[in-house]
Amino acid sequence: MKNIKLSLWALLLGLTGLWLLADTLVPEPFTYFSFRDAFMQYSGLIGIGAMSAAMFLATRPKWLEPHLDGLDKMYRLHKWLGITGLTVAVLHWWWAQGSKWMVGWGWLDKPARKGEPGSSLGPVAKWLHSQRGLAEDLGEWAFYAAVILIALALIKRFPYHLFAKVHKLLAVVYLVLVYHGLVLSKFAYWSQPVGWVLALMLVAGSTAAVLVLAGRVGARRKARGRIESLTYYPELQVLETAVELEPGWAGHKAGQFAFVTSDPGEGAHPYTIASAWEPEKRRIVFITKALGDHTRRLRDCLTVGAPVTVEGPYGCFDFESPQPRQIWIGAGIGITPFVARMKQLALSGATRPIDLFHPTSEFSQAAMDKLSAAARAAGVQLQVLISPRDGRLDGERIRAAVPEWRSASIWFCGPPGFGEALRQDFVAHGLKPRDFHQELFLMR
Repeated sequence: MKNIKLSLWALLLGLTGLWLLADTLVPEPFTYFSFRDAFMQYSGLIGIGAMSAAMFLATRPKWLEPHLDGLDKMYRLHKWLGITGLTVAVLHWWWAQGSKWMVGWGWLDKPARKGEPGSSLGPVAKWLHSQRGLAEDLGEWAFYAAVILIALALIKRFPYHLFAKVHKLLAVVYLVLVYHGLVLSKFAYWSQPVGWVLALMLVAGSTAAVLVLAGRVGARRKARGRIESLTYYPELQVLETAVELEPGWAGHKAGQFAFVTSDPGEGAHPYTIASAWEPEKRRIVFITKALGDHTRRLRDCLTVGAPVTVEGPYGCFDFESPQPRQIWIGAGIGITPFVARMKQLALSGATRPIDLFHPTSEFSQAAMDKLSAAARAAGVQLQVLISPRDGRLDGERIRAAVPEWRSASIWFCGPPGFGEALRQDFVAHGLKPRDFHQELFLMR
């Protein structure tokens, strides 16, 4: 989380610094409309800059994962950038439209109309000036569309398959806003560092938007496969799906996830991988819980032998740490990455003491037998807590069970609120924040 917060602030402060080298929020003479003009330029830069970065992250650039701690964290940054862009866009829109309304209401005197550009301006500057009216109109309508689309993305009850389709339209909106920004940015900016950086961001964002609209995101990281087996655990409402992959999958590490498409009309959905990678078998397993409309339908929709497409792998929840022992906490369906890691350790051999806590409100003897067998094979100390019987898991309970917790790194996967509560508790007791690893498996 620290890296993505730093990245967000670095972007905003960096753009602000570059803009202040080229302009000022205290123009001379300082009037309502002179400040309005300056603020419109500044807010426009910040808004399109945040949207450009968000659009670039939508292409899932794998080379950025090590720097931002995985695609799950990158999507959290993508969300914050979208919210930032929307917030700044609202301010930008208000200063544009609100000022016109206040002139119409008689609250402000109408500013003197600016004349046509002089003959000294070059052909590019003249052309940009001629486009201002169209750019303003298109920008206003693009703003309204962005408000609706971003709001739908933030509403959790909006179905994921509809969200994926509708969210794609933001790429079209973004391209319209690129035109709006190109035309209405001060022409003098383009010969200064702020203009150079803005141009680079617009090119990167526009390229990303075209890739999104063309359906080319992750195209080089996709592999075809067929469903090999389906195992359903009714007590847990969990489906285990084994897929035999064709050549093209580069392999994965335990703790990573992939986007799986079983129905082109539904689109790709992210699932944590629940198996170790064995190149000779080319088999990958996913464990999904019926938590939404799509996952509730999987049991009825999937059939053995059906084709699927798997894209990935993504994520940096890779269990790499220098501490001599580890504590794992897999809450509910969050047990999935730990299942994959135990299978990997069973193949390669455990190298350090590991304690796995699995708090759950549901119980399946068949699933528990498989989990216990995997833990024994990997040399992992497993503790299962069924909440109606054993109560809730908390930091105090973990520390009592693992007195050597200070020499361990902690790896958590499960409900975000539960993970954040455990993080704060352990940090308050002396754990270094960097030693608490949490997967943020939320793609919207």
